[in-house]
Amino acid sequence: MNFFRNRLFVLGLVLLGTLLLYLLLPSIRQGNTEPSLTAQRVGLLTTAPPAIPSVNVSIRTGQLPGDPPLFFREALPVDGAGRQILPRLQVVLLHGQAFTSRTWEELGTMALLATNGYQALAMDLPGYGKSPDSEALKTDQNRVDLLARFMESLGVRAAVLLSPSMSGHYSIPFLLKNSAKLQGFVPIAPVGTRSYSPQHYNNIQTPTLIVFGALDTNLGAQSHKNLLQLPNHYVLKLEGARHACYMDKPREFHQGLMEFLRKLE
Repeated sequence: MNFFRNRLFVLGLVLLGTLLLYLLLPSIRQGNTEPSLTAQRVGLLTTAPPAIPSVNVSIRTGQLPGDPPLFFREALPVDGAGRQILPRLQVVLLHGQAFTSRTWEELGTMALLATNGYQALAMDLPGYGKSPDSEALKTDQNRVDLLARFMESLGVRAAVLLSPSMSGHYSIPFLLKNSAKLQGFVPIAPVGTRSYSPQHYNNIQTPTLIVFGALDTNLGAQSHKNLLQLPNHYVLKLEGARHACYMDKPREFHQGLMEFLRKLE
């Protein structure tokens, strides 16, 4: 009698084990085929990773010694696998009075630069966007120093400086004092061009793309006339465009910008 009871007990254990194995098998399979959350976070994937965008755009903040925090956006050139590559050129983008660094992101300029192998750095000038204002930046020399330290802190050695409208308060003095630090200059109807003599401009050898809108008969025409005194210049006149000509004619602006950058390589 005890023999039969023992056999029934063993048989019951076998049936119970079989039932538990059946219930647990799906979760065991899933656990063996899907990486854990920890593995995903540290990149330990044995299967093919998800598609990586062709442009890696990151947003960072930077603190420069003696200056208020500056906010900037960075677009890094990457290859087809999403790996960062050495940029062909570094392009620093300033902005006009009614705009911020986000303008270049929304316009597609940063993405275009990155996909063409250029590193783009768009900066919120003090008092604009997310960068606080500073009373210490009211002179040309202070603004030149700020821009120089900004570039140095990001490892920018010989940048192409793009500067529309109001940002001419920074870029024009910087060009005249530190032209050796610029590989190219793209002024877009900037302010401050009439503050300098022909001799000042004649001494600058930095390749320059002068951009302005045909309908901008005030600052655009004035800056165009003054900047023509730079000996190594090209002109991009955007027909049917107003003061913020790059906003009115983004396709033509981007095309002209890319052609200029290719000449610098």
